[in-house]
Amino acid sequence: MDAEQEDAGSPVLYTAVARNREGVDGASWTERGTRVRVSSPLSEDRAGTTDPEELLALAWATCLSASCRVVAPGREAAVRVEVSLRRAADGPGFEFLPRAYVSFAGMREDEAAALAAAAHERCPVSKLLSGRGAAEVVAEAYAPPASPSGEAPHPRRP
Repeated sequence: MDAEQEDAGSPVLYTAVARNREGVDGASWTERGTRVRVSSPLSEDRAGTTDPEELLALAWATCLSASCRVVAPGREAAVRVEVSLRRAADGPGFEFLPRAYVSFAGMREDEAAALAAAAHERCPVSKLLSGRGAAEVVAEAYAPPASPSGEAPHPRRP
């Protein structure tokens, strides 16, 4: 994170770092040691893999569920996220169609709507997906893989 981004708002509290060198046919990993095998959701052989759509759905479901617990303390909440993939309507490539379903124990849909909207307003993933956050792509010098196999380095132990 560069100084310009940090000065633009409140101080950064945490930064996750993930890497991928093979697109959707290989692996993605975090600097904390989590490693997942990835494949295209359109591939025929997907055994034991995940895909960007599932990872996005997991991130949003987790974040939105946490936000539900803040806006409705003490009330059970359930979040289901679907991320669909389609060819981009107005250009090359693909686009995501994310949708979240939120429910609260003991509440009708109309009663839950205000709490779901409040959780959506609070959730950082919701903000990013709805254009209320900033995503940036920065070019940097290519760094060769840490090992000959292209595997992620082992996480550092204290």
